Amino acid sequence: MSDILSNAAPAADLIKDSSEAAFMADVIEASREVPVIVDFWAPWCGPCKTLGPVLEDAVKAARGAVRMVKVNVDQAQNIAGQLRIQSIPTVYAFWQGQPIDGFQGALPASEVKAFVDKVVRAAGGGAEADGLAEAVEAGESMLAEGAAVDAAQTFAAILGEDPNNAAAYGGLVRAHIAMDDLDQAEAILNGAPAEISGAPELDAAHAQLELKKQAADAGPVSDLMAAVEADPDDRQARFDLALALHANGRVEEAVDQLLDLFRRDRDWNDGAAKAQLFKIFDALKPNDPVVLNGRRKLSSMIFA
Repeated sequence: MSDILSNAAPAADLIKDSSEAAFMADVIEASREVPVIVDFWAPWCGPCKTLGPVLEDAVKAARGAVRMVKVNVDQAQNIAGQLRIQSIPTVYAFWQGQPIDGFQGALPASEVKAFVDKVVRAAGGGAEADGLAEAVEAGESMLAEGAAVDAAQTFAAILGEDPNNAAAYGGLVRAHIAMDDLDQAEAILNGAPAEISGAPELDAAHAQLELKKQAADAGPVSDLMAAVEADPDDRQARFDLALALHANGRVEEAVDQLLDLFRRDRDWNDGAAKAQLFKIFDALKPNDPVVLNGRRKLSSMIFA
């Protein structure tokens, strides 16, 4: 905690308005020194007017251990689109350049304070936070090694200590997905505490669950590849090919097919290609090369 407090901003810099042009400096770079809580709002949003002052009070009460940046989504539509802001108010907490927690909607003051305190603890490293963070990493390692049952037990134990630990909650959902227990994964996801229901970790788990369900209905890659080669303008065949490729672990190829479909007809099936791309991006880590390259290519087409 002392490291964060030593880097705390002066009182005048604790809360500021930002823009698309300044977002990188105000949020991403600044969060390498101290956690930055971003309030995505709009002037016409009633709940935003309720949440904003409550969030500002909680940030001030943290005495410099966290900063707050306010972003008007009407004036920062590119940023809002990249971060999948679907409703406002939406709040994200950034630390070391990455989103670590978040929520949607106007919460009571007590829950807002709990959220800010949790962000400070997660970034500040106290002994308890360090222990839970190490346990989350251990659970993730188990999951990566195929020990889904052990991972689920680890994540469940963490939640016994911190029921609002979004990383552990998302990990528990993903562990059940890995065990092909999709009903239980969905039940756990639906039962997430309101305080973390909009957290990036849960969004990622939800995206993985949806992709897993889609995989069950995916057709043979070879047949779909032949159909696309026979008729490159067959939108449905190309979309189905992307689903099949992803189901077979060929994620980058799936993204390429969806980008090609978006380039050919971005409005096809109510924008299905873009929606599927975001689903894949959400399921991966934000710094995954597939995500970074895919988002860059998609943005170049959207704003060309």
